[in-house]
Amino acid sequence: MSEERNVRVGIIGPGFWTDVMYLPAFAKHPQAEVVAICGRNKERTAVFAQEHNIPYAFTDYEEMVASGLIDAVVVCTGNTTHYDMTMKALDAGLHVLCEKPLAMNPAEAEEMTAKAEATGLKCLVPFTYRFMPTARYVKELIDDGYIGKPYHLNLRYYTGYGRNGQYMWRFDMEKAGAGPIGDIGSHFMYLAMWYFGEIESVMCQLSHFVERAPRPDGSDYERADDGGSILLQFKNGAQGVIMASAVAYEDTPFGQNHEMEFHGSGGTLYAKVDWDKKQEVQGAREGEGMVKPLPIPDEIWGKARRDTVHNTYKDVFREHDFMARGWITNIIEDTTPEPTFAEALHVQKVIAACQLSDAENRRVRIDEV
Repeated sequence: MSEERNVRVGIIGPGFWTDVMYLPAFAKHPQAEVVAICGRNKERTAVFAQEHNIPYAFTDYEEMVASGLIDAVVVCTGNTTHYDMTMKALDAGLHVLCEKPLAMNPAEAEEMTAKAEATGLKCLVPFTYRFMPTARYVKELIDDGYIGKPYHLNLRYYTGYGRNGQYMWRFDMEKAGAGPIGDIGSHFMYLAMWYFGEIESVMCQLSHFVERAPRPDGSDYERADDGGSILLQFKNGAQGVIMASAVAYEDTPFGQNHEMEFHGSGGTLYAKVDWDKKQEVQGAREGEGMVKPLPIPDEIWGKARRDTVHNTYKDVFREHDFMARGWITNIIEDTTPEPTFAEALHVQKVIAACQLSDAENRRVRIDEV
């Protein structure tokens, strides 16, 4: 694509995440132009378009992707729709940013990845936490050999959006395909791979602590997990644990807490983000004494504010070429977006392996699913 031409973006899903994540990010890129929005409700979509000065509003995503009005599409909708919308967009020659998890199952994700790679279009899955300063500094330290040969990691993602038992589509297997193990767990599955490499096998135990209400129409459904514990075996011999829970009580402004630990032949790293004000990395190398703070370098913070985690989060994606903004630059400069569909496919397989492991009470190799 010409470096002088704007990238015309269409977004499917005029909801909260589009409003707070994608529109502000695209507004900060000088060559991004959101020209179309698509939603099921005609009136709400029209109002959303008017409020955000988006020229075209659609209720049929197939009509939007075939319109010739856009170069790229954001799929910001429920999990059941990702496959069809992405495949139609790729068929139309559009670059795609598709929300995670990529699909409902590995078979869908395989097809999506194969088509994305065959077309050469710029496709990205937004595992957001990779771009946070703590995560990037940990990555830099591990890659620079701070912990030596990786031995094991422990990643914990605690949140409480499933504590009250009300009906939510995220706990409905027909609509979500997985519970928090796929919703929030997928973020840390991706990070585990980013830090230590490909996951070879898992042993997983899912939880169903909270009784879930029926659907609003009174019909029954298969309840998804509300969390789980995963033992990981990496191809390089390292091991790991991921704990993901949607029923933890976390008294923070956003009701969540992230903790990470890494150990290896040469040392240890700890990272914590409490979603209030704490964003810290600590570490110790063998022979250098006790664990000490490792200040995150200014170049990693970049333009992001440091006063609260929420402000950091907003600035990371609005003030830097990460994720949505970076995707626009990838399209313009013909470079590869990250995270890729191929990486998201591996995460999809890890989710499926976790579900099979829980069902059959055994270790499951990723190549089984």
